[in-house]
Parts: sequence; structure tokens; C-alpha cells
Amino acid sequence: MTIDPSSSVPGWISSLRGKILVALAGDPTGMAPYVRAIADGDDTGYFVENGPAWTVHAGMGTLVAGIRALLLQALHPGALAGVHDWSRYREDPIGRLTGTVRWVITLTYGSRTQADAETARVARFHRRVKGEYVGGDGSERAYTAEATDLVRWVHLAFTDAFLAGHEVSRTAIPGGPDAYVADWATAGRLMRVVDPPLTRDALRAEIDDFADRGELRGDERVADVVRFLRQPPFPGVMGLSYRVLFAAAVATIPRRYRRCSGCGGGRFLC
Repeated sequence: MTIDPSSSVPGWISSLRGKILVALAGDPTGMAPYVRAIADGDDTGYFVENGPAWTVHAGMGTLVAGIRALLLQALHPGALAGVHDWSRYREDPIGRLTGTVRWVITLTYGSRTQADAETARVARFHRRVKGEYVGGDGSERAYTAEATDLVRWVHLAFTDAFLAGHEVSRTAIPGGPDAYVADWATAGRLMRVVDPPLTRDALRAEIDDFADRGELRGDERVADVVRFLRQPPFPGVMGLSYRVLFAAAVATIPRRYRRCSGCGGGRFLC
């Protein structure tokens, strides 16, 4: 199996993406051991070669999508509580991103055995994640990382981020945007999302429904995440490159959610 994500993008973007992938992989070739292992898979995996998920996740937009997904996920107080209470994103931001990249790459390009093993790895961590948070309506609630509404919100935020990041490139998706949403719904099912949306309109309607129900909230904890994501402690050229990616991520977020998160400046308007 051959993966060449940069083959169809301009040279400066390919170079920029390469520098960041090398940093995330912790390997001078940018090929972490789990990426090399994908070539040894013994089946075609959950996603068709060069299909919608392969196409979307191979582009530069995936790096933008990772940032965008974290910004959107943070608007759900339960999802944010899990990150705040259990994630090491402040102490090890590259490690946090590496874990997400590993999950996406393995599920997309790996064999079913590899994808199932990666899903199980994430599930083992999620079983420990639990606590309490104040909901968007002000009520105190308990949470676990396996809670149905939180797992669903994370899937919606990831899928919309990947799709929006790719749409900026104006590169065609085999079958169109709906085909991608339906394709990546497989990842949602692997993470125990029940009946994930299968079209772009259904996906974005569900995101808006979370907001309309008052489930989302912008507050000082969200602002703290936004400040960190705006300028994490990445050194040298990676720090400069990251700022470009962050600005691109913010630009793809609908105004309603930019205002809610405060990432566009100003007060929280949810």
C-alpha cells in the first residue's frame, strides 16, 4: 500500500506539511512505525483505496481540520471537561496531536485488524475518562468519554472539520461531500456512534441542533483552550507554519461558532 499525501499539492505546501508531519511522527522521515506497519496489512481495510476518506485525509486540509475539530469540540462543556481533566495537551501538545493523527491515519489506511486494534487502544483510554461538568443550561452533570452524546459530538466535529478543511482546497471528492460523510460514518460506528449522519446537510443540521438545544457554551475555559491553540509552544519554523494553519482553521468555522468560542475576538455569543 502506497500513501503519498503530498503528490498533488504545490511545493511550498508539501514542504510545510512535511515539516509538521516529521515533528508529529517523531521520525526524520516523517514515517512513524505505525505508518510503516500499514504496508503490511493483510486486507484492504474499512475504506476503499482512493475513495472519499482516502482523498480527504490525504490532503493538507487534514492538518487544518485537526485544529478546527479541537476548537469546535471545545464548545461542548462535557467534551471540554474530558480534555481539561484528562488530556496532557499543555504539557505535551505534539504528543496530543500525534495520538489524533495516529487514529485517523490507521483507521483510514490500515487493515481492519490494525483499525480494530487502534480503536481498542483509544477505547481503553476512554474507559478511564469520567468526571463532572456544568452543562450549557447551567445544570451539573456527570460525564464519561463513552457517553452517547459526547461520542456523537466528537464524531460530528471531526467529520465536519475534515470536510470543511478539504473543501477549502476545491479538490474534488469521489462521489462528492455526501459520499465522504457516509464513508467516514464507518469510523463513527467503530467508536459506537449510533446512526451517524450520512450527508453533509444532515451532519451540519445535527451540529446546529446541539447549539439550538443549548448544549454548547463559550466561557473562560473555552477561551483558555483557544488561547493555547492559537499559539502552542512549537519551536521555529513549525511555530510559524502552525500559525498559518490556525488562521485557516478559524476561517473555515461558521460565524455562529466563531462567536461562541471567541476565537474571532470579542465576547462569547452562543
